[in-house]
Amino acid sequence: MRAIALGGILVVLMARALWAHASEQGFVLLLPTDAYIAAGGATVAVTVVLLALLPERLAVALFRPVTMMRGRGPELRHVTSVLAAVGLGVLVWRGLSGSRDPLVNPMPLFVWVVWWIVMVSVQGLIGNHWRWSNPWTGPAALLGRLTGMRAPWRYPRKLGVWPGVVLFLAFAGFLLADPAPADPARLAVIVGLYWYVTLAGLLVFGPVWMVRAEPLTVLMRAYARMGLLGRARGRIAIGLSGWQVLRGPKIGLGMAVFILLMLGSGSFDGLNETFWWMGLLGINPLEFPGRSAVILPNVVGLLVANSTLIAGFLGCLWLGERIAGGTEPLVAVFGRYAPTILPIALAYHIAHYLTSFLVDGQYVLRALNDPLGRGADLLGLADYHVTTGFLNTPGTVKVIWLAQGGTVVAGHVIAILLAHAVAMQHVRNTRRALLGQAPLALFMVLYTVFGLWLLASPRGV
Repeated sequence: MRAIALGGILVVLMARALWAHASEQGFVLLLPTDAYIAAGGATVAVTVVLLALLPERLAVALFRPVTMMRGRGPELRHVTSVLAAVGLGVLVWRGLSGSRDPLVNPMPLFVWVVWWIVMVSVQGLIGNHWRWSNPWTGPAALLGRLTGMRAPWRYPRKLGVWPGVVLFLAFAGFLLADPAPADPARLAVIVGLYWYVTLAGLLVFGPVWMVRAEPLTVLMRAYARMGLLGRARGRIAIGLSGWQVLRGPKIGLGMAVFILLMLGSGSFDGLNETFWWMGLLGINPLEFPGRSAVILPNVVGLLVANSTLIAGFLGCLWLGERIAGGTEPLVAVFGRYAPTILPIALAYHIAHYLTSFLVDGQYVLRALNDPLGRGADLLGLADYHVTTGFLNTPGTVKVIWLAQGGTVVAGHVIAILLAHAVAMQHVRNTRRALLGQAPLALFMVLYTVFGLWLLASPRGV
């Protein structure tokens, strides 16, 4: 009963303190979490066993897409990109001139809810909308047409995607360690400056800048490989999530590291909010001193979490290659299997931010109801009051947790199937493929349990 009371009190106290960039799950889930975590891990483990019993090449067949019509039509991506840039300009203006409340000002709401939660999730679930919705390629094409200017410099090939890796870590650090990542004016300045710097890089180095050095585009292109919709043989095709990974080009070391950072940073985004992490830092989670007190620990924790994940993943690949009798360099094996982590990263991203979407999405609707802050009532929501009552009801909390847990387990099952399909593409012997995958499969099972534990752990910030 004390746990129930504590959970209810925490929900009430923290419902109004939700930042617009993260789920901030400050409540104790009143569910038999040990049983659910064990069931999730067992589900993934059973999937591994089934792979040993299923007919050869079945995993590859599961990811074979169905082609549909040819993707013809007017080229509108530059037009929509310009419109996205105009919309971003309006958001920056509202961030600088509007309310300082991050749940009222549309700037943080659209950055952290619409883009970071919704648009990233849609990119991974459906397909590559970033080609049309990014705010840079259209303005760059328009400037090029008006001035006749072409990119004067060639992007250094040796750099690869490493600039994107470094900038993505900086983005993750800002998200997790900045004292006020949802402050409207502060965020508007950062976003505005970043837009100009990225546009300058695009104009100076050409489109390659976007796919090598611009971390948001690198991230979106990586998640696009998980989309149900894509292109195959010049036609629009649809298939099981992950089918584009098998048909995509080989990736290098930098891109493999970037993909692991996507998972590691997302996982630490959940870990740094748990009572366990607060206890490790010697902080009472019920008397949290503020984000400024944990800047350095969170930055160090982010780096350590990512380094540990990459080291563990490489260790499993090395061990699997030795067990299977392979002789390929570890870098090549790393580049082959790193994309199979994408289903896990996407699943955890969706599950982790589900409660934030359910709560902060209501504030987004209110912002859309009056986008310019002039007292408009475009959607008829002027009298609508945001509700968090569903977080107080055991039935709805259970549905939310099951949705989160199911998403995580589904992502891991797809990842294991995808890893097996990748192995079968390169190893003709099923026994060798299974032996080589055993350490990686164990890694994925353990990460399933870890991901479910993160979702079930009480939060203190």
